[in-house]
Amino acid sequence: MIGLRPGRLGGVVALGAHCDDIAIGAGGTLLTLCASRPGLKVDALVLSGGGTPREDEERAALAAFCPGAQLDVTVLKLPDGRFPAHWEEAKNALEELRRRTDPDVILAPRTDDAHQDHRGLAKLVPTAFRDHLALGYEIVKWDGDLGAPSVYQPLDDDVAEEKVRLLQEHYASQRHRPWYDREAFLGLARIRGIEAAAKYAEAFFVKKLTLDLKG
Repeated sequence: MIGLRPGRLGGVVALGAHCDDIAIGAGGTLLTLCASRPGLKVDALVLSGGGTPREDEERAALAAFCPGAQLDVTVLKLPDGRFPAHWEEAKNALEELRRRTDPDVILAPRTDDAHQDHRGLAKLVPTAFRDHLALGYEIVKWDGDLGAPSVYQPLDDDVAEEKVRLLQEHYASQRHRPWYDREAFLGLARIRGIEAAAKYAEAFFVKKLTLDLKG
């Protein structure tokens, strides 16, 4: 079933092409999930940054974004910006993850993301996780590829603020980037909050969803 029943959420898979993708796209959602479900199983797979200082940043950040969770983090060494040429390695990594986990929801990039690495990973998700709900997160960038999402997770004010604080604290390597600042992160969350009848929210894109309305 490609869906999620109310009250049922025992495992999450979080996928990122690069270190910081998961935290930027779904950090508030992870904070919300882990706070309400102590001991939640979270399996994170990141395709690039392995063996570099960015891996250290990622491991520390995801631990902070998933407090109290049963967290397992894998960071691979695929070259940034070259994922299309390493499709088989990425595919094998997802299939290996699928063999050892059966999540209730997947947090991953969206399929129409302008970045080729994000887009490539997103298109691999349904080839390994065929019967799972996949929520495609968004990352603001200079490409101007923000779209019209269909799913929202409202964020409490303190969660939105904590997300921004953790992003600034744990990813020192990204602070020089012109788009990596408090205004960008909270600004997008505020816009998505308006769309979700809340103050702040994270938004997601869904390709397929199966309903269970039997009650």
